[in-house]
Amino acid sequence: MNEKELQKQLQTKVKKKLESLFDRYKMDFGGIDASLKWKPIVLIIGNYSSGKSTLINEFVGQDVQRTGQAPTDDSFTIITCDPGISAAETPGSTLVNDEKLPFAHFKQFGEKLISHICMKQITTPALENMAIIDSPGMLDATSENDRGYDYMKVLGEFAKMADLIVLMFDPHKAGTIKESYDAIRNTLPEKSGEHRIVFVMSRIDECDNLSDFTRSYGTLCWNMSHMTGRKDIPHIYLTYSPHVTSLKAVAKDWPQEREQLIEKIKKAPSFRINHILEDIDRQVNEVQIVAQAVGEFLRRANTLFWKFANITLGLAIVLFLFGDILLSTFLSFPDTTLIASFRGGDVALTTLVIPGVLALVTLLIGSFGFSKIAFRRLLKKSLANAAGLVVLDNDYRRNLWSKMEFKVRQNLIGLTVNDLWSGYGRSLIKIDHFLNYDLKMYYDKIGS
Repeated sequence: MNEKELQKQLQTKVKKKLESLFDRYKMDFGGIDASLKWKPIVLIIGNYSSGKSTLINEFVGQDVQRTGQAPTDDSFTIITCDPGISAAETPGSTLVNDEKLPFAHFKQFGEKLISHICMKQITTPALENMAIIDSPGMLDATSENDRGYDYMKVLGEFAKMADLIVLMFDPHKAGTIKESYDAIRNTLPEKSGEHRIVFVMSRIDECDNLSDFTRSYGTLCWNMSHMTGRKDIPHIYLTYSPHVTSLKAVAKDWPQEREQLIEKIKKAPSFRINHILEDIDRQVNEVQIVAQAVGEFLRRANTLFWKFANITLGLAIVLFLFGDILLSTFLSFPDTTLIASFRGGDVALTTLVIPGVLALVTLLIGSFGFSKIAFRRLLKKSLANAAGLVVLDNDYRRNLWSKMEFKVRQNLIGLTVNDLWSGYGRSLIKIDHFLNYDLKMYYDKIGS
């Protein structure tokens, strides 16, 4: 089975087994669905003038993106090649409404973003089995109102879809852009994982001399250590523009890896299935911890329910048998009690009315007390210590909880007494089975 067939089979199984579970726990299935729908993706990001468009043009072998040191494009531009289509440009409004494409979930960010997404279909062998996404340049400081949409959240969604992320810097702004910091520190590790990110310092030909280059490179390394929070600096590819007419502009002994970077991008499709499985694994684990918390709360609520039920039922039976005796003793009513009727061997339907009413009222009071008082009190207590609903015995689980605590609270707040019998336990069993059996089976397939 080739990778395309495996991806299609995986898409069918995942949709069948997981979509309803994601919906039950108020989780977005769109991310998984999107990653399974389309072709491998390389996301190019960086500040304005970092060389993103220049790199793309070199890779595809034609001037498809405008270049320049001033801002030239403020859109997310998807560049790909499809059989029988050449020199076509599709607006975002069409892309987000095409079920065959993985962009429908970008509707949530509003019309401003949709108007800043487009697809360019060109003729080039470099993109026959992949797509490149050029992104708006990162800024020093921005707000949602400046762009009209939440740039970091949108970037995170594209990063989640990408099989390779190329983050570019220029030597004049070596890692000093605020949005670069936010992306490296938070958005990219959370949405894609650090192993998918390639760091590039481009335009090294613009450094006047070796000392100037060393200063720029050292500044970038220093900033990277702060942005990543790590002491070990990841590899940084060093490149220059292919339009440099004279190699004298780039000292012969300076490290530069343009060809290696191009080869890295070309290999992105080979990572596709592994990345899809990683994304599914990560997101199903997120659903699992939410399901575990909800399941534990419902287990405690179920235990409390049966305590209430046993007490209420026992009291109802006592009042059914002896309640009319108490009424007769204190109120001289009724004239004949149920027990007396049994002893006399003459039980009339009228003698069952008062005991029945007493028992029914007791059951109703017990039901009201559980649903309106005990259940809500348990819910309030669980919300106050939601972490106590799950086992957090390692760093992975603690980090996962930190990420999903809000979603757990959202699910708990939405629970009612009726959910005690709505099949949440079976949902958790299905999630566990998918992680322990189905997902492992696909990992074994790509490993064989």
